[in-house]
Amino acid sequence: MTVHRTTLHRIPATAARRPLPVAGRHLRPADPLRSRFASDRGDVPGWVMITLMTAAIVVALWAVASDQIVAVFENAMAPFLQGL
Repeated sequence: MTVHRTTLHRIPATAARRPLPVAGRHLRPADPLRSRFASDRGDVPGWVMITLMTAAIVVALWAVASDQIVAVFENAMAPFLQGL
């Protein structure tokens, strides 16, 4: 049984067992490839590594050029903060 908005209707048994065409071949519902793509885990280790590397780059830049970064920020904000 499938849900379509507010109406419940049954799919015929023959339609439920039909293979799904994907890129020139057919996938069965129990195909391991399909279950792998149905997973919502994603690439967590990859995103963690990207986040940690970005944080490391920010810390390294801040350690090397903190005075210049502060000066650039103050110069950029000066026109907006003159009235305060």
